[in-house]
Amino acid sequence: MSPVPAPPTSTSAPRVAVIGGGPAGLMAAEVLLQGGVQVDLFDAMPSVGRKFLLAGRGGLNLTHSEPIEPFLGRYAERREALAPWVRRFGADALRQWAAALGIATFVGTSGRVFPTDMKAAPLLRAWLQRLRASGLHLHTRHRWLGWSADGALRFQAPTGEVQQRADATVLALGGASWARLGSDGAWVPWLRSRSVDIAPLKPANCGFDVAPTAAGREGWSEHLRQRFAGQPVKPVAAAFGDAAAGGARQQGEFVITDTGVEGSLVYAFSARLRNAIEAQGSATWWLDLLPDHSFEQVLAETRRPRGPRSLSTHLKSRLGVQGIKMALLHELLRPEQLADPQQLAHALKALPLTLRAPRPVDEAISTAGGVRFEALDDGLMLQALPGVFCAGEMLDWEAPTGGYLLTACFATGRAAGEGARRWLAAQAGQSG
Repeated sequence: MSPVPAPPTSTSAPRVAVIGGGPAGLMAAEVLLQGGVQVDLFDAMPSVGRKFLLAGRGGLNLTHSEPIEPFLGRYAERREALAPWVRRFGADALRQWAAALGIATFVGTSGRVFPTDMKAAPLLRAWLQRLRASGLHLHTRHRWLGWSADGALRFQAPTGEVQQRADATVLALGGASWARLGSDGAWVPWLRSRSVDIAPLKPANCGFDVAPTAAGREGWSEHLRQRFAGQPVKPVAAAFGDAAAGGARQQGEFVITDTGVEGSLVYAFSARLRNAIEAQGSATWWLDLLPDHSFEQVLAETRRPRGPRSLSTHLKSRLGVQGIKMALLHELLRPEQLADPQQLAHALKALPLTLRAPRPVDEAISTAGGVRFEALDDGLMLQALPGVFCAGEMLDWEAPTGGYLLTACFATGRAAGEGARRWLAAQAGQSG
C-alpha cells in the first residue's frame, strides 16, 4: 500500500505535509505556498532551524561566490545529480532571495558569502514571518514515526500520537549529525522497509583519530594532549595522495584534539580520508609545517651548524618552528629522524600523520550517504513511493564547508517543492 492515501474528495486546495524544519524543508514549504498549496510543516524540536542557527553561530556562511563550474565540482561524484538544481538556485539566486527578506550579504576575502551582520537568526526570523503570512501551518514538537497501516503520517506529539493525511509529503529530515538538534537518521529503516535505496550514513566534514605514533603510543601523548589540545596549527598546508598523480594540496589550519585532529583544513580532506580508511584501514595526511618556505630553504637551515644550541632553539630562530609545531615533530618522528638534517627537512615539508578512524557521525558537521538519487525521479519523488519527495541532507551527497552544504539544501528543497507541485497538478488533471 502506498504511504500516501488517496487525495481527499474536498474541492479545497491540496494539502502537503513537509517534515523537517531546516533550510530544505522551509524552502520546499515556501515554493508550495507560492503555488497555492496548503502546507503543514512538522518538526521534532520545539523550534525550527536549530542546526541552521548553530551553523551561523560563528558567522553564517550562506553560499560561495566562485564560478559555477568549480562550485559544482565541490559535490564530487554527485556533481551531475545536483547540477540542475544548483544551477537553477545557486549563489546569485540565493543572495537575491536573502535580499528580498531584507538580508544584505557580502563576499568575504575567501569568496564565502555572509549576511552583513554575520548572523543566522535575523534571516530565519524574517523567513518564518513571511511563511506564516503566506499561510504556513507550523507544528513543532511533532516527531515523525513513519506511516500507519492505511498510509497516514504518524507523529509523536506532546499530547500523544497523532496522525495526519496529506495529498503529498516532502521529507527533509536531515542526516544523522547533531542528533540533539533533530537530525538523528531515525527515518532510514522506515524508508528501507518500503524498498527505498539508501546509502549508509557516514560522517562528513568531521574530525579524525590518530593512529599509533612513531613511539608506538595509541594516539597522542599525555604531554601533547595536556599542553596543546584545542590549539590551532597554522600556517600549514596539507596533502593527501601523490601530488604528481593529481593528489590534493591545500593551505589553511586545523586544531589538535584529545584524540586527533579537526577543523577546516581537516574537513576539506575528510571525504577522501574517510574513504581511504574504509578501504585500507588507515590514511596518511601529509603536513607542510612551513608552506612559505621551499624544501631547499628548509634543508639549508637544518644543515646549518647549531653549535651548543638545542634543536628546538635552532628551529625557532632559523625557521620560526616552535610550540605546537615543534611538539608535533617530537610526537611523530623518531629521535634519529630529528637528528638527521635531511630527514628533518623532509618532515618539516611533508610530516606524515596517520589517521585511523573518523569521529562518530553525530559529531560531524554533516552527513554523507542517504537516499540515493537513483531512487528518485527528476522531481525528487521517490519512485517506490509516489507522492513522497525528499530534499536536503537526507539525500546521498556531501560537500566541503564553505557555503556548499547550505546551497544544496536550499536548492534541493526548492526542487522538491516544485516537484510536488507538478505532481499534484498532474494528479488533479487525471482526476478531472
